[in-house]
Amino acid sequence: MTQYSLRAGLKVDSALADMLERDVLGVLGRDVDGFWAGFAALLEGFVPRNRALLAKRDELQAQIDAWHVARRGQPHEPAAYKAFLTEIGYLVPEPGDFTIGTQNVDPEIATMAGPQLVVPILNARFLLNAANARWGSLYDAFYGTDALDADPAMPGGYDPVRGAAVIAAAKAFLDEAVPLANGSWADLGDPSSGIELADPAQYVGETEKGRVFVSNRLHVEVVFDPAHPIGKDDPSGIADVRLESALTTICDCEDSVAAVDGEDKLLAYTNWLGVIRGDLQESFEKGGKTLTRRLADDVQVTTPAGESVSLPGRSLLFVRNVGHLMTNPAILLADGSEIPEGIMDAVFTSAIGALGVEGHARWPNSRNGSIYIVKPKQHGPEECAFTNDLFDAVEDLLALPRHTLKVGVMDEERRTSANLAACIHAVKDRIVFINTGFLDRTGDEIHTSMQAGPMVRKGAMKNSTWLKAYEDRNVGIGLKHGLSGTAQIGKGMWAAPDLMRDMMEQKIGHLKAGANTAWVPSPTAATLHAMHYHRLDVFDVQKGLGDIPSVDLLLEIPTAEGTNWSEAEVREELDNNAQGLLGYVVRWIDQGVGCSKVPDINDVGLMEDRATLRISSQHMANWLLHGVCTREQVMDSLRRMAAKVDAQNAGDPAYEPLVGNEDGPAFRAALDLVFKGVEQPSGYTEPLLHHWRQVKKAG
Repeated sequence: MTQYSLRAGLKVDSALADMLERDVLGVLGRDVDGFWAGFAALLEGFVPRNRALLAKRDELQAQIDAWHVARRGQPHEPAAYKAFLTEIGYLVPEPGDFTIGTQNVDPEIATMAGPQLVVPILNARFLLNAANARWGSLYDAFYGTDALDADPAMPGGYDPVRGAAVIAAAKAFLDEAVPLANGSWADLGDPSSGIELADPAQYVGETEKGRVFVSNRLHVEVVFDPAHPIGKDDPSGIADVRLESALTTICDCEDSVAAVDGEDKLLAYTNWLGVIRGDLQESFEKGGKTLTRRLADDVQVTTPAGESVSLPGRSLLFVRNVGHLMTNPAILLADGSEIPEGIMDAVFTSAIGALGVEGHARWPNSRNGSIYIVKPKQHGPEECAFTNDLFDAVEDLLALPRHTLKVGVMDEERRTSANLAACIHAVKDRIVFINTGFLDRTGDEIHTSMQAGPMVRKGAMKNSTWLKAYEDRNVGIGLKHGLSGTAQIGKGMWAAPDLMRDMMEQKIGHLKAGANTAWVPSPTAATLHAMHYHRLDVFDVQKGLGDIPSVDLLLEIPTAEGTNWSEAEVREELDNNAQGLLGYVVRWIDQGVGCSKVPDINDVGLMEDRATLRISSQHMANWLLHGVCTREQVMDSLRRMAAKVDAQNAGDPAYEPLVGNEDGPAFRAALDLVFKGVEQPSGYTEPLLHHWRQVKKAG
């Protein structure tokens, strides 16, 4: 049972209030009573606006639904549809020419290009791994994955044959990224007399055991250690090649976590506090030993001129706040209603971030005095303007200079995609990031056009006209309004952490499309993906881009009218969706795990979060609505896939089987997500997940 304390008329989870007052406000020197009074006043102004924006979503959706229902059986008329969306205010006029005015942006975001991690903030060990993924061993990344085109390692310890292949591949990469004046790194020999580079400007300096070079603004450390088990057998004594990898990391309070109450939010904010202060650590058992993980130190380099410089040893951190939809019982208004969780996140994560800005941290997260917040699931420019005003108010509450709070806008909802320039304009003096996300964007595509007809199969969505237009418009509009050199233009996640060879072949396409960052599922993947940014200068690529596809292409609806799928095809699609849905939901509800590697129907491990669930549940709801399948067929798939998911999780001692437990919260949540999918706000899964997780926690 939550214990509340009264603060300025608000009922606040007591542990949460104590943490904020003791570890944040007290350290910052802020007046505690003044803070709570100001927070209450902020809520008085912004809660009604938040509710009105959500009502506007529902109003627009109802009008769109009615438009499609009235035209069932008639050919789709794109021009009439676009005119209708304009008439109801779903489409707004384009803003005039403008360039974003964001200032004090760190180079990791503005002038460097590299991988980005997204990590669940509730898991301290994962959070530390991600923050420390600024540097990664290329030797380890090659040796431990399928990225290396060589035979897998033999069991029973170190495999010298595979090791030799790893070393050869790493030195071949050095030949590309940091070429020698003559010959190859494989033939370097004794480096004590110096290393002559084709471009001497690439040399940065020496570390304790290595030498640091730079390529496309990214650093490479070649570690020389003849006493090392690898270095002792190397002609040059090279023990490792370390790449600057995850330049930025998003510490996620949203899609990848299960945070449903004050207890969960306290853990989220405490972990964020730990990485901002620099003192987060986590102990765990491995190989019969207790290990403790801490944040990495900076990399100390001595330049050729004898000067000592520090290179950042940790990823630059964003924090992803919750969107506008959900509320949380951690803080209650005077009438007993829950406050919007996104407003709570804005205040609490910013207050914690201020510790780094004002010098109360081991290292500043931002060397330029900024606090970086990703804001997801915004629908159109009105909601972006709300965020901008909210961030103004939070800065005033915390006595922070204007635009200390920077914002990343996730371009993952259809109304945002269709009005992206206006959305950017609404936050033009604090925007540092736009990013596409296939899964959430597809989920919203299905829900917005739910009544238009049955959707194409989930796999076919990747070939839809709207999707290519969406990805290309995101880059083109971002470049048009001055994001290059100031902000990140990002691409989405590579979801298969075990398929690194495929990632290396395909993900360079994100750079060729003009993205100066892209999401990867692990620190190892970040190290491998970093190689792409050495091979291609994204900022040069961006100079040759700029075409913006018409919004007409974006508005093409991916219905499959006239398609008659066979019973086997319908069953295959339902099984695919049901298996993914159950595999994710059972961990979310029963174990509070919001993101993990979930085996798909073919037993390939995929990183899944709520965005995956949204598209699967909405697709099944759409086919049910339009009679492509029956309730009985859906139930048959869910029951058969429950047995498969149970088998896939048989090795997890904490796992609770689905079979024989259809009345349990996990299976009932899965049923609701499908059978109540049409009525869910924007097709979001959070309301149902939160309800059933709270039932489980209370159980």
